[in-house]
Amino acid sequence: MDRGKPVSVLFTEENGKDSTFLYCELIQKARFGESFLIKNQGCRVGAYVLGETGIFPEDYYYTSGRYADKNAAKNAASNLYRLAKRANSIKIAPYSGGDFDILLLFLKPERAMRIVQAHAYLTGEPVEFRTGGIASICSDCTAYPMKGKPGISLGCKGSRKHSRYGDDEVVVGIPFKLAKEIDIALGKIPETGA
Repeated sequence: MDRGKPVSVLFTEENGKDSTFLYCELIQKARFGESFLIKNQGCRVGAYVLGETGIFPEDYYYTSGRYADKNAAKNAASNLYRLAKRANSIKIAPYSGGDFDILLLFLKPERAMRIVQAHAYLTGEPVEFRTGGIASICSDCTAYPMKGKPGISLGCKGSRKHSRYGDDEVVVGIPFKLAKEIDIALGKIPETGA
């Protein structure tokens, strides 16, 4: 990463606190050195995706003007990745070598491409890139990787507005079970231009 540190996300049964910050804001703050143990965060869509609530965000998306009609908003909300099981709290911290469920990286596109290539190194399988430009950090890069696959997102209006990561950055979420093999493969695949 050119700016900040990778962020470790760990779902835990510890007792966290409620936070008024949005999940993406907490991730950005952790990227630059802060740590959190939260039970809930301040985003309505994030609350649905992270299993804090069962309130389906169809109406929120419709009234936000992001979709042409209520059916499109419902379809968008239906396509969000969501945690299958909710832990009591989420530990969010700059990565320091400890355990994590998801590792979040803010990368320039070329570096994200290398993560994809490293993932494909052993099997040749591509990384599925599927996003609606909504719920980027919580859904695309946290909930989806909990299925055991890397997640990549170009971002969303909320995460770019509230956490202000760079226009030159994409977000990559790597599940714990793939991190070691991706790290090893990064040392074996050719560099860009090589």
